[in-house]
Amino acid sequence: MQDDVANIAPLRRQNDATPEIHTADGAKIIYNLPFNDLLFQAQTIHRANFDPNAVQMSRLLSIKTGGCAEDCGYCSQSAHYPTGLKASKLMEVERVVAEARKARDGGATRYCMGAAWRSPKDRDMDAVIAMVKGVKALGMETCMTLGMLTPVQSASLAAAGLDYYNHNIDTSERFYGEIITTRTFADRLETLSNVREAGMKVCAGGILGMGETVEDRIAMLVTLANLPTPPESVPINMLIPIPGSKLANAETVDPIDFVRMIALARILMPKSHVRLSAGRTEMSDEMQALCFFAGANSIFIGQTLLTADNPGEDQDSALFRRLGLKPMELGSVQ
Repeated sequence: MQDDVANIAPLRRQNDATPEIHTADGAKIIYNLPFNDLLFQAQTIHRANFDPNAVQMSRLLSIKTGGCAEDCGYCSQSAHYPTGLKASKLMEVERVVAEARKARDGGATRYCMGAAWRSPKDRDMDAVIAMVKGVKALGMETCMTLGMLTPVQSASLAAAGLDYYNHNIDTSERFYGEIITTRTFADRLETLSNVREAGMKVCAGGILGMGETVEDRIAMLVTLANLPTPPESVPINMLIPIPGSKLANAETVDPIDFVRMIALARILMPKSHVRLSAGRTEMSDEMQALCFFAGANSIFIGQTLLTADNPGEDQDSALFRRLGLKPMELGSVQ
């Protein structure tokens, strides 16, 4: 193991990860480093690219809830599972903008809007574009997750000023079919390519705790790191088991394993915002603190994430005070 540490040591002296670590074998060596060595590497790289005590704060709103045609095994909004969630229509533009204003006043710098669609229909695009323009006018970064996008839809959103498009790859290509059958891993990558070609920034990450192996988790991060341009934002979610869903009885992720994945994401993608995303309600303050030390520098604020619980602003503010963290200002990447 000492040889492994020596081989990885040059990472301490550079801002970007070396090509050798962008392989499954190379990434696994890093993942399996002694915990203190792994966190040292991650924190060193984090400090070379970001203010280590600043956390980017986003707010997520479900603009169209439930009734989704996809069969994602982790999701409360899939029409394939009896989760008890009632489907709703697309929200009115004015209400979305009003909610975004509240989020901005509460400290959020990025507003993320999610719709439970396989892909947006043409009839909905005018409203979606109006939402983007309305939120942009508030001085916030904008992000949307609407399912799969065509090149034309991607171009329309980019022209409206959408900053980020979220489309998670969820897990490894090998394990993907165990979780979702209504679209393929290649479909995910195609949408990410369409988004990038249109000139938008990419938000793409995955979910831990769906029954995947450690190798699957590592492969998911390696896939993202090896995209022509890595995602600017990488949300790492811990599964929230939804009653009635396919994964309702999934086993809990080991906290140390989760922190290791945050550290690996930081090392593989030095300049990306790594978001500590879903599942924070089940994380202790100490676990979250380790995640921030390992390189996580983005969270969702507010009481809910789409349909799941999330720590409220008061709880997050208290944790930030204890850790000496501060909200990140727009455009503060070193």
